Amino acid sequence: QRRTATETLNETHAYSYTKDIMRMRNYRDGTKCLLLPLALLCLAAVSDVTSFPIRPHRGIATSQEAAQPTLAIPSWSTRSSTSLQASSNDNNNSNNNVPWHAAITERPVRSAQFSLLMTLSGAILGPFLDAYHSAFHVLQYDNPIIFQLWSTSPEFPALTTAWWVPELFGLAGFLIGWLYIVLDHILEDKTDAALHPSGPKIMVGIAIFTFQYWLSGILFYSGEYDRTTILNVMSAIAAVGFWRLDNTRSGFVTSAATGLGGPLIEVALITLLQQYHYTDAGETGFFPLWILPVYFLGGPANGNLARGFWDYLGAKTIEKKKEEPCQVCNDTRRAECPNCDGVGTYVAMGGRSVQCSSCRGRGYVMCRSCFDRYDEDPYDIAIIRDVMSRMPD
Repeated sequence: QRRTATETLNETHAYSYTKDIMRMRNYRDGTKCLLLPLALLCLAAVSDVTSFPIRPHRGIATSQEAAQPTLAIPSWSTRSSTSLQASSNDNNNSNNNVPWHAAITERPVRSAQFSLLMTLSGAILGPFLDAYHSAFHVLQYDNPIIFQLWSTSPEFPALTTAWWVPELFGLAGFLIGWLYIVLDHILEDKTDAALHPSGPKIMVGIAIFTFQYWLSGILFYSGEYDRTTILNVMSAIAAVGFWRLDNTRSGFVTSAATGLGGPLIEVALITLLQQYHYTDAGETGFFPLWILPVYFLGGPANGNLARGFWDYLGAKTIEKKKEEPCQVCNDTRRAECPNCDGVGTYVAMGGRSVQCSSCRGRGYVMCRSCFDRYDEDPYDIAIIRDVMSRMPD
């Protein structure tokens, strides 16, 4: 039977109307996904910086720590803020002599706890971010696992993932976290405030990264923006986010490695696993290029979280170790010089008395057992010289 032009036109309008309704519903449900970043931003806004248990600088106690009763510690045993600022150049020079693995091996328990926290954070948060791209059809899993959770729309579940996705994001959190800590140890001045982010700053970083993930999906799904526009928007957010949240050499190296390495890993996964694919293969034949700046901003978000965990675990280690006095020096921070047996001089050839070069004739050196107790670097010559210069004879 022949169809009239009017019937065909009516059906076309009805299809277009239904499609618009479905798209508006997805926009509405997609907006609900903003609850996570908005909640994090609100939490950051009302949080008090001093309420987050992180030591802001090495050797400088927070106001809360100062108010707590502690053992009698010599006034010369910790570094002053003036000496911290004056010796920043020495710190940069001394970092060149620090083994790259020192941050990992100095405190095994702290390293193990840090690894666990970063892995769990990535495994828990990562799939929810990835679900934005699933919801807005940026990518599709061949065998998805769907959890409705708080979503009320069957077409728009809260979490769409696969069995191997949490493990992959957990590994990513582990690698990015350790890259930040190791490179901070090698490249950065340890007194730099950027290496000790506050709780609100960490939350804001995660919120901005979450917002960027959501926005990339919604721009793609709208169909109104081409790849170049989305790439420019994502690049701008990544650049401003890195500048405001991090802006360190170690952060840039790690973020660049994440921005390049992440997509390359995806190429391998798409090729080998063949368990998912991007609906738009983009300029590369695997994914659109705007995914690179999304990966890049994951550096500061994960990196500041890693720095926060690292500082927090370090502060807990110090508090635990300070509950009892040092078994070597009884918290005097000075130990007998092993080179001259505490005399200050030794007898050289010919019976000559020679001043000990290790302790400079004072008969004592800094107790090496106390470096961890005061969260100081045993390889930092500036710290050792500063404390020794203020030790009374």
